[in-house]
Amino acid sequence: MRWLVVQASNRLTCVLLAMSLLLIAAWVVTLDVRQGLATGKRVSSTHAALPLTLPRLLSMTTGELGQTDITLLNLICATGLSGSENMHMPAALAKLDQMARQVKTETERHLRKFQAHPEEFNGSEAYFRMLCMATVLQQDFGIRYNPSRAKPSDGVIEPNEAFFADAGDIFLHGLLGPPRTGTCASLPVLYVAVGRRLGYPMKLVGAKNHLFARWESERERLNIEATTPGLTTFDDAYYRRWPFLMTPEEERSERYLTSLSPAEELSVFLSLRTQCLLAAGRREEALASQEQVCRLAPHSATQREVLHRTRRQAKPLERSEQRNPQTALNL
Repeated sequence: MRWLVVQASNRLTCVLLAMSLLLIAAWVVTLDVRQGLATGKRVSSTHAALPLTLPRLLSMTTGELGQTDITLLNLICATGLSGSENMHMPAALAKLDQMARQVKTETERHLRKFQAHPEEFNGSEAYFRMLCMATVLQQDFGIRYNPSRAKPSDGVIEPNEAFFADAGDIFLHGLLGPPRTGTCASLPVLYVAVGRRLGYPMKLVGAKNHLFARWESERERLNIEATTPGLTTFDDAYYRRWPFLMTPEEERSERYLTSLSPAEELSVFLSLRTQCLLAAGRREEALASQEQVCRLAPHSATQREVLHRTRRQAKPLERSEQRNPQTALNL
């Protein structure tokens, strides 16, 4: 900002004017974040009306879901699954709050770099802030993609029975406690959860068999690929062909590349729960979970197909027919 040089006979007048200009500068720097608050209300893990059970969560109205921390939606959907036996929700929420505080501290400490040279950050405050977040999460907290879940270079896709066997790789608690690893099912959720604690306009977005995070305000829209080291951003066109090619009809009917509503976020987490239950052979519970998925996302032909398949699997079958025919289209 170009500072005005004002001559005044009264020194106090000059001091007051300088203070006013500093306040204006601070307001300009945070304008975009303030605009983001209009689309993403700041949440707290200490909310008095926490939904502590899955039945309570499923009975919530759309408005109530919109007021609920995405972390709670995610962790409650993980309860009772294999790999969640040691999950401690208060500790997980406390760790997430700690991560958000650390990101806030480091972002404010380096803010002058962006103010002095915005061109080094693509002229984007959203990019700068997400770069700070990615750096803190990865370097200070050791957040990373689980190397054992990475897709092999030969393109062989891991079966669902293996990929969904451990809910720690699928839900947030694997990133909020040892070993700090996750997959495309959990890493973007972490970025969204931390960002919303900071008042950032963060959204969760689905591509074909993939999730990513998005900063979406009135001024900026930035896709964040949370599965890679550092900060990687792609446009929507990239996700139309990666990690799996989607048709225009699939994009429309499945609402791919569209920022998810709270109800749709819950439907995604429940769909992951369905697959974990199927991997564990708990077919009746999987059926109940998938029915809720289709209630929350009635537009999805893919989820209806999973429901029909799960209904068939819930019936007594010959041993040779009981294997889940799906594959985990994971990264």
